[in-house]
Amino acid sequence: MRDKTLIKTTKTIYPQVYAYVTPTASENAGWIKIGYTEKRNVDDRIKQQTHTAGIVTKTLWSEPAKFSDTDDWFTDKPLHNYLRKYKERERRQGTEWFFYDKEPDAAHIDFNDFRNNKLTQVKEESQYELRDEQKAAVDMTLQYANNHQEGKFLWNAKPRFGKTLTTYDLARKLDASKVLIVTNRPTIANSWFDDFEKYIAWQTDFSFVSTSDSLKDRPVMTRDEFNDQSLKSGKDKMISFISLQDLKGAISFGGSYDKLKWVKSLEWDLLVIDESHEGIDTFKTDIAFQNIKRNFTLHLSGTPFKAVSSGEFSDDQIFNWSYADEQEAKADWPVGIEKNNPYEKLPRLNLFSYQMSQMVTDEVNRGAEINGENIDYTFDLNEFFETNETGKFIHELDINKWLNALSQNEKYPFSTKKLRNELKHTFWILNRVASAKALKKLLENHPVFENYKIVLAAGDGKTSDEQIINQKSFDRVKEAIKNNDKTITLSVGQLTTGVTVPEWTAVLMLSNMKSPSLYMQAAFRAQNPFDFKIDGQVKRKENAYVFDFAPERTLTVYDEFANNLSRKTTNGGGTTENRKENIRKLLNFFSVIAEDNEGKMIELDVNQVLTIPKTIKAQEVVRRGFMSNLLFKNISGIFASAGAREILEQLNPVDQGKAVPRKTDDRIDTRDVKINNDGQVAVEQKVVNSQTDAHFGEKVYADVNSAIEEIVNSADIKNIANTISNTFKQKTQDAVKNLAKENGLTSKAAEKISKNSANAMAHEVEIVQKQAEIKHSEAKVEYKRIVEESRNNEEVIAEAQVNYETKKRQIDNEFNKEVIETVKTKTQELVRESTKTILNKSEDKKKNTVEDDVRARLRGFARTIPSFLMAYGKTDTALSSFDTTINDHVFKEVTGITLGQFRTLRDTYNFFDAIVFDESVQEFLRKRTELSNYFGEIHEEDIFDYIPPQQTNQIFTPKKVVVMMIDKLQEESPEDFTNPEKTFADLYMKSGLYITEIVKRLYVGLENIIPNDDERLKHILEHQVYGFAPSEIIYNIARNFIFGFDEKGQNINSSHIVYLDTTSFARGEGDFEKKCDELFGGRN
Repeated sequence: MRDKTLIKTTKTIYPQVYAYVTPTASENAGWIKIGYTEKRNVDDRIKQQTHTAGIVTKTLWSEPAKFSDTDDWFTDKPLHNYLRKYKERERRQGTEWFFYDKEPDAAHIDFNDFRNNKLTQVKEESQYELRDEQKAAVDMTLQYANNHQEGKFLWNAKPRFGKTLTTYDLARKLDASKVLIVTNRPTIANSWFDDFEKYIAWQTDFSFVSTSDSLKDRPVMTRDEFNDQSLKSGKDKMISFISLQDLKGAISFGGSYDKLKWVKSLEWDLLVIDESHEGIDTFKTDIAFQNIKRNFTLHLSGTPFKAVSSGEFSDDQIFNWSYADEQEAKADWPVGIEKNNPYEKLPRLNLFSYQMSQMVTDEVNRGAEINGENIDYTFDLNEFFETNETGKFIHELDINKWLNALSQNEKYPFSTKKLRNELKHTFWILNRVASAKALKKLLENHPVFENYKIVLAAGDGKTSDEQIINQKSFDRVKEAIKNNDKTITLSVGQLTTGVTVPEWTAVLMLSNMKSPSLYMQAAFRAQNPFDFKIDGQVKRKENAYVFDFAPERTLTVYDEFANNLSRKTTNGGGTTENRKENIRKLLNFFSVIAEDNEGKMIELDVNQVLTIPKTIKAQEVVRRGFMSNLLFKNISGIFASAGAREILEQLNPVDQGKAVPRKTDDRIDTRDVKINNDGQVAVEQKVVNSQTDAHFGEKVYADVNSAIEEIVNSADIKNIANTISNTFKQKTQDAVKNLAKENGLTSKAAEKISKNSANAMAHEVEIVQKQAEIKHSEAKVEYKRIVEESRNNEEVIAEAQVNYETKKRQIDNEFNKEVIETVKTKTQELVRESTKTILNKSEDKKKNTVEDDVRARLRGFARTIPSFLMAYGKTDTALSSFDTTINDHVFKEVTGITLGQFRTLRDTYNFFDAIVFDESVQEFLRKRTELSNYFGEIHEEDIFDYIPPQQTNQIFTPKKVVVMMIDKLQEESPEDFTNPEKTFADLYMKSGLYITEIVKRLYVGLENIIPNDDERLKHILEHQVYGFAPSEIIYNIARNFIFGFDEKGQNINSSHIVYLDTTSFARGEGDFEKKCDELFGGRN
């Protein structure tokens, strides 16, 4: 017993690690207890643990807890972590028991490896050989990197390209020693480490360093562990994986946590930004990446639509590997070679697009009334699945109808047992949590879908950490699939990127997802390879499916996916043929199945993919009598085409919102507007410079700089960005307003330009300010570290305090200088940019005025199209053949230009959008057929509601006026409509409406006299009605309308309808009766 009267501050300890087993305890078979004690006698510690239970133990070994090559001691925690991470030993939860089945000696070997610092990351020693496309990516990037120090490169490569291994190969080829991988999705850390420990660790000097939670159970090193082993002749190259969230949270990168200083201190040979389309366009991210020193940056993304369309990367900075490329390589793999097809396991995608309206209700087809006007209803999936305040669907009845159709109608994907067995596990995407919850309830109570386990992948509001939410949802999905034959996962923004659920065979798009990036990322969730067994037979997922219920959106996204990942065709660029070729290639491997007009499922070709989204545009064109700008394109070509201007000047314009042309002799004045190759205004830089100097100049610069110096020396640093921004705006906005006024812009436009410039200035100052804040935080951390390590040494603390205060002043002084210099440089840049913006807007205004005039003249031409279609249109009429059935003199008479001039506008200047034009023609012809049967009162409209009158002699009498007049005639002389000998004539036909109304009355009145319907109709049209059309086109219009009611009309003699302008006879010029005898003698 210790003598408490003695003063003694220390005792001797004996740090030891021991191992024992319990041979008689069957539940511990194969398990070894590896513990730590500071007692001299290990057996005493073992007895303490087991004597109460009366368990028989056998001590295997005990050793000092001391590293072999240093004087450092350790405890059990790092050893246990080592056994779990590096040796992958199973550990009983919450205990010190580890599983060494039938190899107890291995525990001692593992212990010695630990004390000898054997931190191996080699799992197996596999060689790799890059596929051709992977080699091409490395070679292209290597060539660019060697010629562009501190450059950047983009791999636009679809999921399953093999980015991890290919990136590692690039790092080796670059002879990089420090590689930093950053991603917004830390969960993909495992895929990076999988390839590292299998292919890279054993044959390179690289170590894998990370503190990501996703790798906490993997043998990755901390930075300190890497340094320790490196100093002991270990590996000296490093691949580090860090999440973007971790990076942004560190003090050195703009956050508030003292971590990752070493990342900032190093100069990295290669920075890899994985999934670079996610979360990188933010101020915090910009700050973080600005603090990473690197020689080269590689961006990895499967759907980098924004980066490609913005022009951030040039063609020689992008390597492309698309889904179509992958499937083409799969199809073209030589059969006769020894190597297996590496693409064989990758399923083919198929897109099925359905009309939700046909599955649910006719209400969708009827349209919606807005402000008293009936307009076409645009189906909205988000609205369809909208819920009320109680969480129930507003359209629950219709949604139940949809679920019934989905599971019963044979053309839909869950309608039969066989189909349901093909689609056992599917992924359904909605846009609201409330909608997902409501749908879950309906599915669970549905007679078919109640047999599925419904998994809700949506936030519960308990955490905002997206990665945690995603991981929890992923775990629930895997558990559900493991325990259930069929599952449906309802997702709201989760599991759509970066997760692999091989069992998913289909994705259902139930939200208005219009981003091609998000859409295709979600679609690829079903494309993961999957081999499985059924009744002892190995099966492979060969096809994966996307089911969509908004065809217009579907095909628009499809077009964008095919074209917007190519620099040549992004943002609507390239020729129509370029775009078609991209879609054609994609269709070879990504079929699109959609409903035709009769609801039958058909496979679409390239023209249908491009056409169907424009059907709604075509309906709009027809409704407007073809006086719609949707028909036109390449309008900016007018500025370089004097020939086009000469033709268009012969057309009378139809002003926006008007239906009648405005006669004008005005020329088209292009107002000296200069256009670049992209059709945008081009203001020469020397003009911008001279205008900037004239309106801003040294005085404005001096005023701004003087004011900023005063602000820097006196302002509250917290508000300095806002203060500088306001001052900059105040000092420059008068010059901006004057320049804007001189160039025809409003003060409101000038105010917006000034505001944008001020915001840009604030942003620049905020960057400088944030970097200064980072330096202050780093200095504070360093000061605190010294104080904590000083052990209350006042001299050390005082020196640290002085150094800290000096450092703060230094940072502040540097900040002041940098702010002044930044504002000085940025002022000149921003006022020049403001000048350029004003001049561009001014030129744009001129350009728009000219283009509006051109469109108005083209509308003046386009309004004639319905008349031509009514007169000459055939089922195969298209833009390319529109001119082939019309006489030149008729065309010139109606339009004001010749057929040759029209062909020049069409073929040389490409002013017409062929797809919209062709679809609009077909829409009109469908409408013509639909309204052709004028018998009965089945239509409230007629085809002439869609044909603008061309001249005063072609102003169509409204149908209701025609009916009223014939009613009056029949009221006065009813016997005329029951007399088969009575004849009727329209002496100046414009549409044929009068004739058809008379034919209808006679058809009814003569029923008892001529009972046979066909004979009666033939008699009326061949013997009782006559029509005189004043022009050839009106003659064709009227004849086609009168005889176009159905196929029978084509077999009736139409010679009583003639092309003859009777105006001269009305004036008494000529013998009309003689002319009629000449035309009809002997035939009435």
